[in-house]
Amino acid sequence: MTNVIETKNLLRKFGSDETEIIALNKVSVEIEKGEFTAIIGPSGSGKTTLLHLIGGLDEPDDGSVFLSGANIAEMSGNELSDFRRDHIGFIFQAYNLIPVLSAQENIEYIMLLQGVPAAERKSRVGDMLNLVGLEGLGDRRPAHLSGGQQQRVAVARAMASQPDIILADEPTANLDSKTGIALLDVMRELNEKQNMTFVFSTHDQKIMDRATRLIHLEDGAIEKDERK
Repeated sequence: MTNVIETKNLLRKFGSDETEIIALNKVSVEIEKGEFTAIIGPSGSGKTTLLHLIGGLDEPDDGSVFLSGANIAEMSGNELSDFRRDHIGFIFQAYNLIPVLSAQENIEYIMLLQGVPAAERKSRVGDMLNLVGLEGLGDRRPAHLSGGQQQRVAVARAMASQPDIILADEPTANLDSKTGIALLDVMRELNEKQNMTFVFSTHDQKIMDRATRLIHLEDGAIEKDERK
């Protein structure tokens, strides 16, 4: 198997002197292509911090993050932006859709930045809408979609650019149980059929039940790492 992610001795601190908090304390982890991994632990354990460092949304105070063999911790701002665009798909708790764009335009947006030809963009958008169960709703703007439908658009957007890895920060937190299960089943199916790599930061038992690997964090350190 090929490692998509490798972190080495990640250290991340917030505050200073008496108020200093060590969010991550020398965390090393390897994630292989095709894994469906959940980073779990109590609030304040470092889950979201680790996910943000893996995705290049934050910088470590020490240590390194390799994604597809590239050390993202050493990249300049523009290099990192381009790398994230081409290699990482993000799914956020708050959806983060562009309100003035339709569902299909939101899905297409990153491919537009990547310079994907129009015909291929249209084809991929259609495929993604079908995959996440939003056939016929591509022209709707986010305000005219339910929360579950908006999160499905976010999932489709993350996948459409064909990234090396998809990072999901509490993706089911704002969804009812039935909608959350349906969305997770879509992601699990994509993982199994297309070998897409997913890493979640979560409290949700539904995600933990479906994950093939659980990385338990406690006080900024890996307490347990178990594959099912």
